[in-house]
Amino acid sequence: MSSRIRSVLSRVVLAVLTAMSMITGVVVGGGTASADTVALPTPLPDRFYDAPRNIAAFKAGDILAVRGRANPAGFFDIRTYQVKFRSTDSQGRPIAAVTTLLVPDRKKLNGPLLSFQHVINANGLECAPSQALWTQDPNIVIREAPALNVVLRQGWTVAIPDHLGPRSAYGAAKLGGQITLDGIRAVQHFAPARVAKSPVGLTGYSGGGMATAWAAALAPTYAPELRIVGAAYGGVPMNLVKMAEGLGYDRPHPAFGLAFAAAIGLSREYPARIPMLEHLSPLGWQLYRGMRNACTFDILRLGAGHDAEQVTTGGIGIFDDESARKVVEENSLSLYPGIPRAPIFEWHSPTDTLIPVSSIDRTIGRYCRAGVRVQRQLTPSPDHMSAAVIGAPQALQYLSDRFNGLPVPSNC
Repeated sequence: MSSRIRSVLSRVVLAVLTAMSMITGVVVGGGTASADTVALPTPLPDRFYDAPRNIAAFKAGDILAVRGRANPAGFFDIRTYQVKFRSTDSQGRPIAAVTTLLVPDRKKLNGPLLSFQHVINANGLECAPSQALWTQDPNIVIREAPALNVVLRQGWTVAIPDHLGPRSAYGAAKLGGQITLDGIRAVQHFAPARVAKSPVGLTGYSGGGMATAWAAALAPTYAPELRIVGAAYGGVPMNLVKMAEGLGYDRPHPAFGLAFAAAIGLSREYPARIPMLEHLSPLGWQLYRGMRNACTFDILRLGAGHDAEQVTTGGIGIFDDESARKVVEENSLSLYPGIPRAPIFEWHSPTDTLIPVSSIDRTIGRYCRAGVRVQRQLTPSPDHMSAAVIGAPQALQYLSDRFNGLPVPSNC
């Protein structure tokens, strides 16, 4: 299991962190946002994803619909379902979200339930796991997915949420935590999965780690009934403001496409506070049109070598605007006062230049002082990508130990 997961993480993690680290290359201004000024993705033709008209009548985590699916390529001896459920967006409004559920044929009643937050670098809905697990498009396919067979063969049920939500709100990290928790609630309400009283583990790296870390921090107040026995996350950008300021946003960059994609995602989730389309230059409009439904490779191709000045006209930098800066702060875990209840395994490279390591240190230190049992691993690696490879096996072993009820270690 560890070797396959290593190869996967090493391919995806660098791109995600770069994207999140460059959210500041956005412009904002005044004006009133409306549906016409928000860069929403094109809806999927599959009506399964539609929110019911009476969605407000449901509670967070309630099941809205379920369907069986053929197993994704490379998966065996499992049953696959997709569960649509009610969740909550960043404004407190009801939304419909989806998680893909892999249930092993050989499992115990209330055996382990793992919520795996995959990295999603995308503005398009077809890039989400519930679509990408079945795609034949080499630019979208989740190549590491079959590695989950190892834990499935151990009897773990695996949920893979579309944690960017129905707007593919790339960059809205707190939203990802809420959707993750509501997805777990929905899965535990789904009787054929036989996980109603299962212990729950969370895992993810980089962008997936953000959703994981936010879920762990939000759980005591947002979903206190869940029995989360452990959260394993690595390479988490815990302060998006510091990360972006540390890298700069005033010069062309080969990964600027990811920055622009994150701007689109945040404007979708906070249209009144980041009405980005009001300030696009002709080039900005060209990139927007090209990226509106794009996945990682097209995003990188379209944005390579550009910067914020080139894509705006008469705008101001996002961190010069109080409202927009606050949006980024609200999605920075290090500034969220909540404390996780579940024990944590956290790993990163101490020399990782893509994330603000000092923000990780301060956040984990705060958790330790509050009594959270945290096992930290500083990987002997020079960068973000290799840290993902080194830490993944220990992260999964940590969760296995929590499922087996072993004493919880801590090196706070």
